[in-house]
Amino acid sequence: MSDSLFAADEQAMESLGAAIGQAMGFRGVIYLDGDLGAGKTTLSRGLIRALGHRGAVKSPTFTLVEPYELEVGTIYHFDLYRLLDPEELEFLGIRDYFAPGSLCLIEWPEKGAGVLPSSDLTITIAAEGEGRRLHLAGHSAQGQAACRQLRDKQE
Repeated sequence: MSDSLFAADEQAMESLGAAIGQAMGFRGVIYLDGDLGAGKTTLSRGLIRALGHRGAVKSPTFTLVEPYELEVGTIYHFDLYRLLDPEELEFLGIRDYFAPGSLCLIEWPEKGAGVLPSSDLTITIAAEGEGRRLHLAGHSAQGQAACRQLRDKQE
């Protein structure tokens, strides 16, 4: 199942992030695809703040993963842009992050191919005029239900 959403500006992108997190029940694995500057971290910021985080949310480009321990669960925000070999993820103990009660947001998931688990939801972000077009593809029952919920909200 695939759906499309539009964010006219940064605030709309953060709002969509919050809605996507809620639709996913703040659990699961979300792949974030898009060019540099597409808005993957902005979307993530909206989702993370929707769970109550009040501090900065920046791309974990140099640390590869940034954990957010929140009252209702843990979000792990990955940025694999600088990853040279997917096997490096094994040294991070990557499998420990994908617990049933956590949400994993993964920027540049193709860099972890063969090591990362399948996504529940893949979001591809592309520039469209001054805004961003988000294409959502649900790959699990949870991801497909999230797509339906988001589509129903938009209609």
